[in-house]
Amino acid sequence: MMHNYDIFTNECKAMKINFLGTGTSQGIPIISCSCEVCTSNNPKDTRLRTSIFIEDFQPNFNVLIDVGPDFRQQMLVNKITKIDCILLTHEHADHTAGMDDLRPFTYIHKNEIPIFALPRVIGELKKRFDYIFGADPYPGAPVLRLYPIDFGEKFEIGGRSVEAIPIIHGNLDIVGFRFGDSCYITDASKIDQEVTKQLQGLRILILNALRHKPHPAHLSLSEAMEYVDIIKPEICYLTHISHEMGLHQYTESTLPPHIRLAYDNLVIS
Repeated sequence: MMHNYDIFTNECKAMKINFLGTGTSQGIPIISCSCEVCTSNNPKDTRLRTSIFIEDFQPNFNVLIDVGPDFRQQMLVNKITKIDCILLTHEHADHTAGMDDLRPFTYIHKNEIPIFALPRVIGELKKRFDYIFGADPYPGAPVLRLYPIDFGEKFEIGGRSVEAIPIIHGNLDIVGFRFGDSCYITDASKIDQEVTKQLQGLRILILNALRHKPHPAHLSLSEAMEYVDIIKPEICYLTHISHEMGLHQYTESTLPPHIRLAYDNLVIS
């Protein structure tokens, strides 16, 4: 399919970030909803569950962040054939429920895929997917290896440094991921002041914004914009968006030039 590209570099080889999904836990359209967003004909108002795919994180090394219930569809639509590493922000189903569909990747390429996640998240994966991560994996299960990470930890994947950024999601501590001058944060309801100081100077910030009204576990649009004013990235893409945000075309027109609504299959370099 054809992608839309926003280009921020003239380098010969640029890392590409593909927004596989930009919707909240129910996606858009929501089952049985007849609001103007869920019935919109604009493809930018159709949102699968939130995930990004980073192509050429290092040359010929691809990274996936979160594996939600729409994972299979996202892979087929974007014709993705290779995943070298997976990062998980947290354990909620809209970020992990697609785990079984990793099977073709490990079968075809005859290798295991490393998954980096908090120890708590690893514990949940072992319970939910015992047939994958248990002592006696089911024949044909995806071959995945779990690596624990901690809040604030810097670790290396594919020869490049990644930092696990501590984020607050309601009453749950989760992680975002910083790589170079880019940072991916989803499902935040609060970002501590020390963290926002560390993130100042980013080139690209990807940040969640659920809707206009406040929510106990997610940033509203105005709250997200306040964090953008504090962190001051060159550009911010908003994701994890619900139908209560309103029509993409209208909401986008109200935002300043350095803040944009991401949409499914948007690719930025």
